Amino acid sequence: MKIFVTGMGVVSAAGFGLEENLASLQSSKTGIASCDFDQIKGICLGRVEQSTEELRHQLKLSGQWPRTAMLGLAAAKQAYAGSERVLLKTGFINGTTTGGMDLSEQYFSKGIEEQKTDGWKAIATHDLGSVTNLIAKELGTFDYVNTISTACSSAASSIMLGARLIKAGTLDRVLVGGCDALTLFTINGFKSLMIYDPDRCKPFDQNRQGLNLGEGAGYLLLESETAQKQSGKKAVAELTGWANANDAYHQTGTSAEGIGANLAMQKALTCAQLAAEEIDYLNAHGTATNNNDQSESAAIDAVFDQIDFSSLKSLTGHTLGASGGIEAIYSIMSLQQQLAWANENCTTPMENAKNRPIQKLIKKSINHVMSNSFGFGGNSTSLIFSKA
Repeated sequence: MKIFVTGMGVVSAAGFGLEENLASLQSSKTGIASCDFDQIKGICLGRVEQSTEELRHQLKLSGQWPRTAMLGLAAAKQAYAGSERVLLKTGFINGTTTGGMDLSEQYFSKGIEEQKTDGWKAIATHDLGSVTNLIAKELGTFDYVNTISTACSSAASSIMLGARLIKAGTLDRVLVGGCDALTLFTINGFKSLMIYDPDRCKPFDQNRQGLNLGEGAGYLLLESETAQKQSGKKAVAELTGWANANDAYHQTGTSAEGIGANLAMQKALTCAQLAAEEIDYLNAHGTATNNNDQSESAAIDAVFDQIDFSSLKSLTGHTLGASGGIEAIYSIMSLQQQLAWANENCTTPMENAKNRPIQKLIKKSINHVMSNSFGFGGNSTSLIFSKA
């Protein structure tokens, strides 16, 4: 059974919508900038340009909505546009790590001090599933709704689960991806791990110092071949391979050999019935931390003799649970444009790596692309998209 991608939607620091994000990829325009976030001054972040109030007005929302849900709804509406008119068994699977944490933080910083008695309202959207439910309710009726939280592989894992549910005949189509907003908790958490670069991040650079956090959302609409014929929507790509693996090495790190990443990539190739040399471009997870880039590089070298690859997190920042959805779209854009994207801000590639990131935009024949998303706890997901 073939599974097609028939809709895409994205919001990131690199742009609002498909056109703006594509333009940023083609020009290597970064959305990362030094800014203030609450009481944190001068930190490099990949911040979506629209304020929370601007998003609320643009989306015509009322009631309590966390920023994460607003970003998710903005991207999900793009991907799902026009699909509500076709009666098919439809699911929505959302990946996220922050949920409604931004509202919870506001309450705990101000509400307790002011002795507000309606604090439960502020934390009602704290849990991850509430964000999913808000988006699902706004979009319409779904036959299946689920939330995935596997750290930074959340959105990619939701794409994989959606594909499996279609393959099993449980659903005809699934809206899949993820969303996350910037929060004090995540910023301070990564700073406490001492893996936050004070300047713009440098993925796969010998002198990398850590990541920059970002925010955003990215969703795909997956349809079975039969459903795609019924909906009449154009297939922009085929999802041919997917896999998840875990090296169970450390809570906040992966093994030096990249065991989980290696397994995920190998299993995705097997799922797609492709050889490693048939992958024309690899979108690497590439967070610019010492551990991730060394571990992922080792896994890439073990799987591929030679591969054109890059990390795009120097354009968007690391969007955590949303990254797998955003970068799946960037991978599909690579297929559409026949372009391998540049690994920006890498001036001194890692010395001991056999494969090194491409440092400029490359025009080439691209039939199959792989996208990696690796999370804390060693949770690793790899996806393969092919020309439809």
